[in-house]
Amino acid sequence: MEESRLERSNHTAFIRRDALYVWGGYQVVAGQDVMLPGDEIWLCDLDSGTWQRREITGDVPQDLDGFCGANIDETLYIFGGRDAVGYSNQMFTVDLSEVCCSWRRVTDTKGTTPSPRNKHSCWVHRDRLIYFGGYGCKTIGEVRNTTSSSFVVDEMSWTTIGDTLFRCWGWNNEVNVFDTNTLTWSQPETRGRAPAPRGCHAGALLGNKGFVSGGAETAQLDLFCLDLETWTWTQIDFSSCAPLGRSMHTMTPTSDQTLLVYGGLGTNGKTLNDAWQFNTENREWTQVTHSHKDKPRVCHSACLGSDGDVVVFGGSSNLCILIDSVAVLRLPSQHHCRDVFMVQTQPHPLFRLCEDFIGGNPELFRQKLCRLPKKLHSKITKRVAFFSAVKVGLKS
Repeated sequence: MEESRLERSNHTAFIRRDALYVWGGYQVVAGQDVMLPGDEIWLCDLDSGTWQRREITGDVPQDLDGFCGANIDETLYIFGGRDAVGYSNQMFTVDLSEVCCSWRRVTDTKGTTPSPRNKHSCWVHRDRLIYFGGYGCKTIGEVRNTTSSSFVVDEMSWTTIGDTLFRCWGWNNEVNVFDTNTLTWSQPETRGRAPAPRGCHAGALLGNKGFVSGGAETAQLDLFCLDLETWTWTQIDFSSCAPLGRSMHTMTPTSDQTLLVYGGLGTNGKTLNDAWQFNTENREWTQVTHSHKDKPRVCHSACLGSDGDVVVFGGSSNLCILIDSVAVLRLPSQHHCRDVFMVQTQPHPLFRLCEDFIGGNPELFRQKLCRLPKKLHSKITKRVAFFSAVKVGLKS
């Protein structure tokens, strides 16, 4: 099993039935970025930590960078990204509950497909995939029909596309909706103050509201909310100091009113290892104390696990940025990661502590016990001994 392929960044991941699914991304080989094969998906058993590779056949997506992955139950959707030819607006889907998994290119869609893009985000809401932002290309005709506030031209090229003589590249803040039941694309008309066009941001869903943070050059991390019932944008004003501005980070819902931000590339040029929780009710940021200060990350994934734990996987621990008088360049990073670790956002229930000890992980049990008040240590230790005796009795 070539587990060296687990080292990756810019992948997609989700959790189903205590297993972490990981697909796509890239790593560095001999100083060059190499896209990882799309005909395989990796599963990590979160109880044992063991990995399994599953093969996927069918119409396999091209090697993609900056694509957006989203899942509805065990069906994975891949949209956009950039391949060896250019930017893509293709969608692929695979049902991972099947014994023999097969990719399918989604071609029989209705409505207007969004322009090619990467570095966008997605909310999953009522069997709909709602995409926001990204970087990509449009024809000059498309740009003429787009307001200047929703597409910022970054570069223009005299490339012939049919009867059009040039193409524009840039950032957008569009909202595009794909209904997975009717295979229909639509672009709702939004109201309110929308985020500036951006990519490399983070998105998360709480109830009927989609949140977007970062990806823009701001001193503090900004946060916007889109009501998916009224399609109204709101910029969130904070009642406490906000974290440093950043991009290529993650934002994970940890309860009905809280979001956890981890890592990213700070506006100070550093790869970050901090964790912050935002309460949407009192609009306060709280820095989360965690034991992974040695794990800065960008381009990683983060999923909600059990008991409020956020499961972080992969990414780069040291993104290299070169700035000269002409351009800002990302150098290939040799620091891609393959480890899985968890950021705890709330106290674990007692039975979870007992499971850690009985399951053969006394070191993790010790670490969690040290975070609790000392007056509880004796009670918890006695309870662990009780559960251990019960387990031994069941086995005998």
